[in-house]
Amino acid sequence: MDKFYLTTPIYYVNDVPHIGSAYTTIAADVLARFYRFAGSEVFFLTGTAEHGDKIARSAEKAGLPPQKFVDEMSTKFSTTWEKLAIVPDDFIRTTEPRHVAAVNQFFQKLKDSGKIYEGEYEGLYCVGCESFKKEADLVKGLCPLHGTKPELLKEKNWFFKLSEYGKILESRITNLEFRIEPEERKNEILSFIRQGLEDIAISRQNVKFAIPLPWDAGQTIYVWLDELFNYCSAVGYGSDEERFAKFWPADLHLMGKDIIKFHCIIWPALLLAIGVPPPKKVFAHGFFTVNGQKMSKTLGNVIDPVAMAAKYTPDALRYFLLREVPFGQDGDVSEEKLRARYESDLANGLGNLFSRLTTLVAQKLGGDLPEIVGSPREFTAAVEEAVTDLRFHDALTRIWTEVAWANKYIDETKLWEQHEKNPKLFGEVISNLVALLLEIAKNLAPFMPDAAEKIRVGLSAEKIVKAEPLFPRIV
Repeated sequence: MDKFYLTTPIYYVNDVPHIGSAYTTIAADVLARFYRFAGSEVFFLTGTAEHGDKIARSAEKAGLPPQKFVDEMSTKFSTTWEKLAIVPDDFIRTTEPRHVAAVNQFFQKLKDSGKIYEGEYEGLYCVGCESFKKEADLVKGLCPLHGTKPELLKEKNWFFKLSEYGKILESRITNLEFRIEPEERKNEILSFIRQGLEDIAISRQNVKFAIPLPWDAGQTIYVWLDELFNYCSAVGYGSDEERFAKFWPADLHLMGKDIIKFHCIIWPALLLAIGVPPPKKVFAHGFFTVNGQKMSKTLGNVIDPVAMAAKYTPDALRYFLLREVPFGQDGDVSEEKLRARYESDLANGLGNLFSRLTTLVAQKLGGDLPEIVGSPREFTAAVEEAVTDLRFHDALTRIWTEVAWANKYIDETKLWEQHEKNPKLFGEVISNLVALLLEIAKNLAPFMPDAAEKIRVGLSAEKIVKAEPLFPRIV
């Protein structure tokens, strides 16, 4: 693969990063590292969505001008990702001039396509979702995601002829030209399309903190459409056509399942309307509960990813989130579960294996590692296949099969007693166990970059010494 372009959604800056946004972005970072190690030219994009009513209201509540508010909040996202060992190639903001310029070009081209028209719309609008809702979408009259009553709006807007794209999208999805995973999300989208698509508003009349429509100063661009276009503006749409042609279409959009209709119906249709191919694949992961309850500030059960990373290490948080719940499914998380994984899998599993091997080499062999004889157990191909399929849980489970096997082998053979009995055999066994742990570290590097590097450095030194604990005891 020559290039691999993957994205997260861009995150609303009305609140600080949470465990859900961390989950998506950690998964993307793992994939970016994996494909870089495999030799691909990777472009990993994340960023922040900064326009709209929701943002303006949050800024007003904070007592700040909207632009100053989004500047401060966007920094919180970028610094959070740094603290979680997430290294994107670009961090885009929708208030940046490069994005605004690209969006203006895109919407002008959309108008020139003949696929938009002027009309009136009356409907229920959820400010939290920044989207219109049908009665069938509500639960007891409230938005199911935000628990708020949508506002009744009647506006003159510009509309996109989404209704013309049902058959085209259905064909592309069923023919796997446009892949949607997991399968239940694909079926959900196909079911929605087959019910019949309706035209959608692409502009708003009374939203001040937004991008003006190029040909109608009284209208601003509907923020969801502004935000979706970040995937193109970041790779040079309208400004660097050579770069855009190199990276587009995106190979993978990662996101939570709540926003797939925008990404799997509206987004590809808009791109087709202006003659740009849709992304290759959308993957939507599930939601987290905490001890069986929905995360809520009111309940006080919101998990702060920065606090958890500071307490347990970023590597431990990354491992826990991708090991605990199969990617694509809903799951339950808690600090108690993180601590249990930290102690059993990390401290007593991987950390213990590293400590034992470095100790044995240092104490029994004077720090000199014998030449490795043979090759380590074969498991890398299975790990690579699982990561490629976004089965992070399976990849980590397979790696820990090797960790458990090695620790069990040391215990059952009482390896620490074997040097005096047969020094040559002891050296061969140790060298092969070290080779296995180095292979484990190589496979772990996308998931746990710091721990993997410490293992590599510790086992590659000219004189191997007893290692400091990879995962110290949490007090």
